[in-house]
Amino acid sequence: MASSVRPFSAFEWMVAMRYLRPRRKEAFISIISILSLIGIALGVATLIVVMSVMNGFRAQLLDRILGLQGHMVIQPYAPEFPDFDAIAARAATVPNVVSVYPIVEGQVLVSANTATLGGLVRGMRQADLIGLTTVSDSLTPGALEGFDDGQSVVLGARLAGRLGLNTGDPVTIIAPRGAVTPFGTTPRVKTYRVAGTFSVGMSEYDQIFIFMPLNEAQLFFNMQNSASAIEVRVAEPDNIAPQRNAVAEAVGNEVRVTDWQQVNGSLFGALQIERFVMFMILTMIIVVAALNIISGLIMLVKDKGPDIAIMRTMGATRGAIMRVFFLAGSSIGVLGTAIGFLLGLLICTNIESIRRAFTWLSGIDPFSPEVYFLDQMSAEVENGEVALVVIIALTLSFLATLYPSWRAARLDPVEALRYE
Repeated sequence: MASSVRPFSAFEWMVAMRYLRPRRKEAFISIISILSLIGIALGVATLIVVMSVMNGFRAQLLDRILGLQGHMVIQPYAPEFPDFDAIAARAATVPNVVSVYPIVEGQVLVSANTATLGGLVRGMRQADLIGLTTVSDSLTPGALEGFDDGQSVVLGARLAGRLGLNTGDPVTIIAPRGAVTPFGTTPRVKTYRVAGTFSVGMSEYDQIFIFMPLNEAQLFFNMQNSASAIEVRVAEPDNIAPQRNAVAEAVGNEVRVTDWQQVNGSLFGALQIERFVMFMILTMIIVVAALNIISGLIMLVKDKGPDIAIMRTMGATRGAIMRVFFLAGSSIGVLGTAIGFLLGLLICTNIESIRRAFTWLSGIDPFSPEVYFLDQMSAEVENGEVALVVIIALTLSFLATLYPSWRAARLDPVEALRYE
């Protein structure tokens, strides 16, 4: 009778779902099935959340780094860089170049309220600083008023906080390279007014950077009519290599051009390796859950031996028996994958709220800005990665059902009924 039923018919689905419903004498098998479902759901959700958080961390880190620093840096081979404006003009003519601006950089000591910390002064023209939207959009109101007068500086919010400084307070900046005297180079010390603060959301930058007018920075670091480097921003930073070559050709061989991938290659390479390793490790959760499906189905086949024998004597084919147990096992995998998919997306959508709630309840910040550089956690869900996780979970679930289903199909009905 059952032999004429088409594959994956309502009859096979009915039997498979009946075997999945818990009964008192099959409670242990049902527990294994539930644990398998929970394991697959947690594995899928964990993979989606971890990969998305790592994607978000990389995207935020890249956005902060490129938001404050240029996509390319032009530096002289010689100690001095007197013709920086002419070279900047040549670089600006290259297609896809958005902005070009000279900078003067130097390490300093920053002193205020009996505290002294290290800092990094960056000299820029006011128009160039306004064009650096990552910084200018986060400035306190009025921070750039009178910026070019040479008497004011803009500090990172964390640096100002650690020094106890507010807008309008004096701050003393000390540079080791100052005036040259018969007794050697003496440190240069000057007191400035704090015009305002900025916060780009990256602790490493917010606690060391100080912005100063370019002309004042040249005087302060004894670099009259010179610059430390020229920064270049382009329209497509992800495709930086051909644009770097075009800029290098335009500016000539007397300077060297490096891009952000060359400077930060080791950092983002380490993040990429970490993502791959975490993906492989967390996939083991799904593998363990799939093994639970195998053990649960083998026990179910052993328990349902007489039922299988009766169906075989009524005309059910081996293929029909195999499909019944395939449907029973794969249903666990499909349902677990679906639950894990929805749970993972829900957590990714509310990851920052979950972090804040955990921090409030436990008093421990799992995403400390001092450790991870960024002041908030974000998750960036990539459709391709999520699809890969779902495919892996479903594939492992389907493969886990094959051996138990094959054993059920190979069961001899005579032997099964003899010992019943």
